[in-house]
Amino acid sequence: MKILYAFQGTGNGHVARAQEIIPLLKKYASVDTLISGHQSQLKADFAINYQYRGISLLYNKTGGLSYRKTFTENKFFEAAKTIRELELSQYDLIINDYEPLTGWASKLKKLPMIELSHQASMSFPETPKPKKKDFLGEMILKYYVPSEKKIGFHFENYHPQIKKPVIRKKIRNLNPYKHGYYLVYLPSFADENIIKVLRKIPVEWKVFSKYSKVQVKVKNVEVFPIDEMQYLKYFEGCDGVLCNAGFESPAEALFMDKKLFVIPIHNQYEQECNACALDKMGIPNSKVLNLQEIMEWVASDHHLKVDYPDDIEDILLNEVLIL
Repeated sequence: MKILYAFQGTGNGHVARAQEIIPLLKKYASVDTLISGHQSQLKADFAINYQYRGISLLYNKTGGLSYRKTFTENKFFEAAKTIRELELSQYDLIINDYEPLTGWASKLKKLPMIELSHQASMSFPETPKPKKKDFLGEMILKYYVPSEKKIGFHFENYHPQIKKPVIRKKIRNLNPYKHGYYLVYLPSFADENIIKVLRKIPVEWKVFSKYSKVQVKVKNVEVFPIDEMQYLKYFEGCDGVLCNAGFESPAEALFMDKKLFVIPIHNQYEQECNACALDKMGIPNSKVLNLQEIMEWVASDHHLKVDYPDDIEDILLNEVLIL
């Protein structure tokens, strides 16, 4: 069996999930990989056969999705040309983690594809969403990757085709403890905006930033460039995690029994849906870097026990490779 595993390069979660899934697939099939997108800070630790610029969501420095940058800095005509020219007929199956080029190529050329992603979970009506729907956000989730066969990942099993998060081995192998500091990963915010708020809260903060090239410290806030090994080291010993309302980072924090506070990226509907789901689980969230709410969270001792089994190989064998 020959498989193409295509995944999105925007954000870090798709790459993290690919690091777990691709070695398992290679036990049962010949696997090629394709990535598109240009906003990930996490580097793949496996060979990539095809790489394209693709279409990425772009953000401003105040924590919001920038429609202007998204529509002016992406090369849509180049992406459309790539979709027309992609030759995928040699593959028995295309597994798609929210990657639009192969998604649309598979639809137009009627090729066998299954979507295996967090975003796939958004198509099921049982998945928690805000009361106020975002029409443009719903359209992006529906048409960014057109797919008929879907298996989604989410914080809970809201539907039989929605599975618990894939927790990478690098996280499962950690031994969590609490050393009194808090970890921050808010790549949609500028460093100065983060420092301005957090320096007023008298605990130690470890901020990982895609903007910083060197390590700096301002009072009680220490800022580090993106470095996976250093991030995992501080993640292991932190008391809590302050991050955007993505999927993998909150899921890993819950798995490690860390206190969690999320801030959905403004205008990013998927993150608003994630924040809604976490809110129903009792996890605090805010639309902005709210000083008072973060102080209350730091002073609290709220924890949530979750059960995220290491079952992705069974899912691949029983629900993906048989399709």
